[in-house]
Amino acid sequence: MASQGYGDIFAGHARRRRPAVPTVAAERDLVVEDAATGFCGAVVGFDRTYDGDFVRLEDGRGRTRLFAMREAAFLVDGSPVTLTRPAPKAAAPRRSASGSTRVENARASVALPSRIWVEGIHDAAIVERVWGHDLRVEGVVVEYLEGLDNLADRLQQFDPGPTRKVGVLVDHLVAGTKEEHLTRSLGPYVEVTGHPYIDVWQAVKPSAVGISAWPVIPRGTDWKTGVCDELGWGTPRDGWRRVYDAVSSFRDLEAPLIGAVERLIDFVTAPA
Repeated sequence: MASQGYGDIFAGHARRRRPAVPTVAAERDLVVEDAATGFCGAVVGFDRTYDGDFVRLEDGRGRTRLFAMREAAFLVDGSPVTLTRPAPKAAAPRRSASGSTRVENARASVALPSRIWVEGIHDAAIVERVWGHDLRVEGVVVEYLEGLDNLADRLQQFDPGPTRKVGVLVDHLVAGTKEEHLTRSLGPYVEVTGHPYIDVWQAVKPSAVGISAWPVIPRGTDWKTGVCDELGWGTPRDGWRRVYDAVSSFRDLEAPLIGAVERLIDFVTAPA
């Protein structure tokens, strides 16, 4: 009698593979359960011994225990997981007062031939306060004119060119004003930007100096003197100290001044 072949007696009964256990980063405050003991708590820290890595859990009563971070040793929402230490988070880049990425431990660059000119010493101080880091990294020197009336003579002496550009920041640059007339048609190597405020003080946000609005000063009255009288700030020198101390970053300045200075920096640092 011919023997009957039975084939593979295990056909259809192949051993099932155990499903892979997911890996979960043990972020702080993640709630997990130790599968062996049933202890349930939030992740509050880690420890390392000669036996390996351990995670510290804290339960609702404030009790803490260490558990070895072995494969499939924990449950999250009732499902087994393998805990791992979370990857270190990259530190956020530090920002300068202007909002740009701060260059740490950078020496000031050699000064460029190009320059940024501002009208007065207060303008120069505010620009330095906010953009000083950026200017040193780029090698840009800021100089003050001691009045816009000196602009034409200074330009003639400086003789701007492709590698010797000048950016000029002007107060109260409004159509039809003397400032607008003095800064018209200065050539391709001179960039003029400005803001609509009577003085750079006014380009500081009122909230930064603790007032609701800058007072309106009648024509014919020195603006800084009038402001200090209206606000009870004493002399213009006292008032300037209040204004200067109120500025710590670009957030304390009005947008027109910020945009004007940024455009000048871009202009004088652009390749010839």
